[in-house]
Amino acid sequence: MLDVDWTKRQLLILPFDHRGSFMKKLFGISGRLPMEEETSEISRYKMIIYEGFKQAVEKGVPKEIAGILVDEQFGSAILRDAKQNGITFAIPCEKSGQDEFDFEYGEQFGEHIEKFDPSFAKVLVRLNPEDDAGMNQRQLARLKQLGDYLKSKNRAYLFELLVPANEAQLKQASDQTTYDRDVRPKLMVQAIAQIQKAGVEPDIWKLEGVEKGEDAKGLARQVQAAGRKAGMITLGRGESKEKVQEWLKVGAKIPGIIGFAVGRTIFWDALKGLKEGKHDKAAAVQAIANNYYDFVQLWMSEKQNLLDR
Repeated sequence: MLDVDWTKRQLLILPFDHRGSFMKKLFGISGRLPMEEETSEISRYKMIIYEGFKQAVEKGVPKEIAGILVDEQFGSAILRDAKQNGITFAIPCEKSGQDEFDFEYGEQFGEHIEKFDPSFAKVLVRLNPEDDAGMNQRQLARLKQLGDYLKSKNRAYLFELLVPANEAQLKQASDQTTYDRDVRPKLMVQAIAQIQKAGVEPDIWKLEGVEKGEDAKGLARQVQAAGRKAGMITLGRGESKEKVQEWLKVGAKIPGIIGFAVGRTIFWDALKGLKEGKHDKAAAVQAIANNYYDFVQLWMSEKQNLLDR
């Protein structure tokens, strides 16, 4: 979005735009489209997440820094309600479950963005700078196309970057934990630079958490290289509450890291428990509200501690 300094904002997102993984892991639907009644059931479960979000706002989460990310396929009613009630929201533009980024609605992506008028258009991209160069170039061309469109409409671009290890990198690191701690942060900086060089200029980067403050600073420096005013938020990646808390404590201390996007860590156990009959809908809503509220309080507390020093 033009003339906005996102480094000075805060954005605390509850994302639940999961589609393929949501269908498979919660409802056992794989390799096919959901039937009409299954679509309604999935939409109902996503509405439970949204009710938890709204309950957290009622409980004290500042509405001006809160937000949601939800898909059109299962969340159209949520998107319309969010727009009507002045809630910050993003919609995804990518096909679900693909290694290579492509548009969910093909060349009609703009029509779907305009239909809901979101606060942000979001993409999820898997890009390893040391991996398939041809795929990376194809992705970058599509991402540039979307970025140019959003800029022409003065719309904000939310870019989720994942840098999965290839076989050689994982073998060299010896395990996933070592890769995440020691290898991935440097590859993320390289990937961001490659994306920027291709003329793709997100307003906010949604990035995997890192354990070391120096790595977080390095990411922020690249995101804001050459005077860019892009913000950076930390995603949860479905990790444990304790692991996400560690990442947020690191990020909150870094100028330019403006918040988080934590989804499954907040809602998954609540929905799974509901599906298995361990508790009722009201308990699921309350659990989601409490989890989101707790992460917001942690973030705000860490930020305040930084200001008080």
